[in-house]
Amino acid sequence: MAGFWYGYVSLPLFQFLLVRWYFRLFIWARFLWQVSRIELSLVPTHPDRLGGLSFVSGQVYAFAVLAVAHGALLAGNLANRIFFTGATLTQYKAEIAIMVIFLLCLILAPLLVFAPQLSRAKRTGLREYGTLAERYVREFDTKWLRGGAPTGETLIGSADIQSLADLGNSYGVVQDMRIVPITRDALLRLVGATLAPIVPLALTLMSLEELLKKLIGVLF
Repeated sequence: MAGFWYGYVSLPLFQFLLVRWYFRLFIWARFLWQVSRIELSLVPTHPDRLGGLSFVSGQVYAFAVLAVAHGALLAGNLANRIFFTGATLTQYKAEIAIMVIFLLCLILAPLLVFAPQLSRAKRTGLREYGTLAERYVREFDTKWLRGGAPTGETLIGSADIQSLADLGNSYGVVQDMRIVPITRDALLRLVGATLAPIVPLALTLMSLEELLKKLIGVLF
């Protein structure tokens, strides 16, 4: 009866839900591709270092469920091998790494469609802000180092220094602009969601007491 239930109820239901998630991912990827065909108004000096597109990486919150499901599927297969064939968790490091990489590519790859526009915006920003910086530093040099400052105007308290620093910060933001709208937080969340179902299998390598002692030793 357990086999019939697995073959005719559990497995078809799981496959149906999985295919639905893949279909949602396809719709999301198609939507992003269509949006990327629009000429976006990207701002190179946006503090998110992505021209204002960092919000699209928030899709990780929606697809974290898919990552957990894949992690649980892998954890179940590994648990069967560990408990019934005498295998160890360390033997499957490659399989775990492949699963993590597969999910990262599956969920984050659609964001690459924005790379051409981000790259173009960065090149344009470097050119335009570089020209602006060139004009400003030349005028600053002429005024304060070549005797061009008006009589009676002192360097101390002048806003020129602060403006020069602000301009340098703005140019630094453009230089640091990334051409792929994938944040470190998004990567960590996906990796964590995938590995969460697998982490309990670490108890097959050591007891809970030993694991807690090592964690305490690392933290304190």
